[in-house]
Amino acid sequence: MKNVRVVRHDHTEPAALDIGVRDGRVARLAPTIDPAGAKAVVDGGGKLAFPGVVDAHQHWGIYHPLAEDTGTESRACAQGGVTSAINYIRTGQYYLNRGGPYREFFPEVRSATDQKSYVDFAFHVAPMTAEHIDEIPELVRDHGVTSFKVFMFYGGHGLHGRSADQSSFLMIPPDARYDYAHFEFVMRGVQAAREQFPDLADEISLSLHCETAEIMRAYTRLVEEEGTLTGLAAYSASRPPHSEGLAISIAAYLAHETGLPTINLLHLSSAKAVDAALRMAKAFPHVDFRREVTIGHLLADIDTAYGLGGKVNPPLRPREDVEALWGYLLDGNLDWVVSDHACCRAETKFGEPKDDIFVAKSGFGGAEYLLPGLVSEGSKRGLSYARVAELTSWAPARRFGLATKGAIAEGLDADFCLVDPDHTWTVRADESLSAQDYTPFEGMELTARVTDTFLRGEQILRDGTVVGQPRGRYLSRPTRP
Repeated sequence: MKNVRVVRHDHTEPAALDIGVRDGRVARLAPTIDPAGAKAVVDGGGKLAFPGVVDAHQHWGIYHPLAEDTGTESRACAQGGVTSAINYIRTGQYYLNRGGPYREFFPEVRSATDQKSYVDFAFHVAPMTAEHIDEIPELVRDHGVTSFKVFMFYGGHGLHGRSADQSSFLMIPPDARYDYAHFEFVMRGVQAAREQFPDLADEISLSLHCETAEIMRAYTRLVEEEGTLTGLAAYSASRPPHSEGLAISIAAYLAHETGLPTINLLHLSSAKAVDAALRMAKAFPHVDFRREVTIGHLLADIDTAYGLGGKVNPPLRPREDVEALWGYLLDGNLDWVVSDHACCRAETKFGEPKDDIFVAKSGFGGAEYLLPGLVSEGSKRGLSYARVAELTSWAPARRFGLATKGAIAEGLDADFCLVDPDHTWTVRADESLSAQDYTPFEGMELTARVTDTFLRGEQILRDGTVVGQPRGRYLSRPTRP
């Protein structure tokens, strides 16, 4: 690869370097590499070469068959420069729509995704029952799963809003509870695995979706009874920011109580959420908190998102929260940026009546806009290319045990994408390679575009078009250079 400006998280400015690739790894990085012995030479056209994005928060198969989503949504990943996608998976309704032990469930997940993805991929797993907690060491040892998840609101609230029967939704035994006690026992189970596998301890972590069911249930009723708010504004008010802050505080104390130091606070959506997260970091300095934000919460607000398609958990917020998130990001208080990609076609997304936000399904895709969106909006605010590379690749790769990913560096996988930082374009859903037929980002003007993507040295996107056959691999973690 010649004629590119290589972006590195630990270098202030991009550098004019050639990238030599052999056997899927970066073999050499130098100002000039003699191409005489190369089988192929690619001219990068003077574009920026970013490390392949490690999108650490996606949801393949949540609304559509997992095998189908793996194919279509990994194409959208390639379109956005994502070369590694880490997906959340759980038992219960959605995904495979079944319960049972992970020793039976997870092989089905592996089978459904085998040889269907255009990008490399892995899974975070959510222990929904006591049996699943007991299976954590097995998941680490046999499947290379090193990250786990708790959905803090599921115990008393549904995926899309209020719920009267969580046992059926979660497909857990009638006498089981998905509550704070269960979250504590999950933490103890993850910490026990860290102790059982000391060489992997720093790479075994727990992620939490922090919202409080009791607060959301009460505020949903208030919003509906008052009837003054509609659309995304109503949904944000029904899941207020202090619900996030309270859940973060509870999660932090449980981490302290259980001795689990590796905690990831997912998709923080508001000023109050990040404030709570920073307060907890000061209160419990021995806990290594990592703080995540999504590109959706950085680009869109309750007024600018394109219709009810912007419904997501936690909700899109008013503009003041968006600006607060950018402030925290620029100050170095957020650790990585993700897409939270969850393809949900219009026929599934919008219920009856179609203008009822509480009937619409939660979640939307966005992996294809993650890097272009962050570069576009970040450039206006003084966010350096190096920091973009850290937020989208290096930091999540290191946290989640992908030591072969995260940077354009000798010995690491040759995952990179070419970005034109001076290409102004308008987001249109019909130009996306995702199966989703709308986007909350519709009509937004971006000023950077991914043109080409390479996975382990093989080109998977050329001039905006996916090429070749699916060659993505399952990433059993940890990976080692």
